[in-house]
Amino acid sequence: MPLYRDEAIVLRTHKLGEADRIITLLTRQHGRVRAVAKGVRRTTSKFGSRLEPFTHVDLQLADGRNLDTVTQAETLTPFHAGIGLDYERYTAGTVMLETAERLASEEREPALQQFLLLVGGLRALVAGEKPAGAILDSYLLRSLAVAGYAPSFEACAHCGLMGPHRWFNPSMGGMLCTTCRIPGSASPSAETVVLLGALLAGDWPVVAEADDRSRREASGLVSAYLAWHLERGLRSLEHVER
Repeated sequence: MPLYRDEAIVLRTHKLGEADRIITLLTRQHGRVRAVAKGVRRTTSKFGSRLEPFTHVDLQLADGRNLDTVTQAETLTPFHAGIGLDYERYTAGTVMLETAERLASEEREPALQQFLLLVGGLRALVAGEKPAGAILDSYLLRSLAVAGYAPSFEACAHCGLMGPHRWFNPSMGGMLCTTCRIPGSASPSAETVVLLGALLAGDWPVVAEADDRSRREASGLVSAYLAWHLERGLRSLEHVER
């Protein structure tokens, strides 16, 4: 079988047989890949701990018909070591992994930007310099934008009229002017709309100045926007305090 090498973030694992695992990966060059790690659950496995969720690894894989096979694994960044001991960071990180898997839905389709966003988000969580909730919301908005679902927070998402506007609707793609407003639209505060734009742009000085009310409201709108475009909610998001 032909071999190839790539960087990856381990998204999730599940058991296969008595000693193996199927590993779901987001790779730098090959997008989402599912591979078998043989014997990885044995205590004698030479790379068992290197193939846990959150781990940034350098892999050699053998190309397979249905599933590839991991033949070598070297840890590049053990993100799980800095995330696993903090509940808030762990739950935020779990949502990131699930989102990355859902947005990189086609196997072997290149997803370099999604990979780089995920690595950057996990690195920010480990650093602990910014609130985990803000890192998560920024990651979700930016990963949706990369996937083609960029929300509009300045211009009307329907007619393009520059704002500021007061109505928000996930199904329409963001903020709406009074003319384009549809029933069921939310009416977030002006401060929340500014915060949403800052989260999308990665403008952290503006994010740092936001009050708790605006952060909670923004998180709720981000969750609604994510659920709409993924067509169903994320199971991991239920465990995040919003």
